[in-house]
Amino acid sequence: MSRPWDGIISEDDLRAYDAAGFGRPTGLGKRPALVIIDVQYRTTGTRPMPFWEAIGEFKTSCGEIAWDAMANIERLLQVFRSRNWPVLYPYVAPKQSFDTGRLGDKVPALLGVAAKGYEFPPQIAPREGDILLPKKHPSAFFGTPLASYLIDLGVDSLVVVGCSTSGCVRGSVVDGFAYNFRCTVPQDACYDRSFTSHAVNLFDMAYKYADVLSTEDTLAALEALA
Repeated sequence: MSRPWDGIISEDDLRAYDAAGFGRPTGLGKRPALVIIDVQYRTTGTRPMPFWEAIGEFKTSCGEIAWDAMANIERLLQVFRSRNWPVLYPYVAPKQSFDTGRLGDKVPALLGVAAKGYEFPPQIAPREGDILLPKKHPSAFFGTPLASYLIDLGVDSLVVVGCSTSGCVRGSVVDGFAYNFRCTVPQDACYDRSFTSHAVNLFDMAYKYADVLSTEDTLAALEALA
């Protein structure tokens, strides 16, 4: 399986991590949950567009790569729904003046997103019974009841998808790992506006915090579990 970080992370770095014993697989547990992070029009655009066109609609859009990832998210979502496994949607809600904080300082474009940008594309939109979690910060765990919901649902592993790989996906995976959830990140079901950042953060998660697989391999693992 090709890796997004092939040709970006040096062979010396890969040997160093392998020699130190990093990157061992953890596998799925017995009851996984699908965590779909920030897949809203503000990150996907209302249709597939090249990046420089897409940011004319929403400054925070990642362009057409989001739609490639969303097709894989839809495949994963179908499996989770068919197995009646939990599906959770941590998402950014419209910002109020009192909660812009440092995120508003660093990324002021987040404060001017049109209402349409906060809607979910219909292909992956929540259904009755799914859990929606508005969040204010990158990690889906920070300041939300996510951990409490997962414990109540008997979840022991997370399949984390969405946007952005280097921000909210990574932040959520690191915190999920810290809570001792087994984390899997399908590398082609998450996306970022920077391919380099996407690749390097997938590498870092793969060697420290999660199993980074293709969507095909993730589906196979889920099928075996079912």
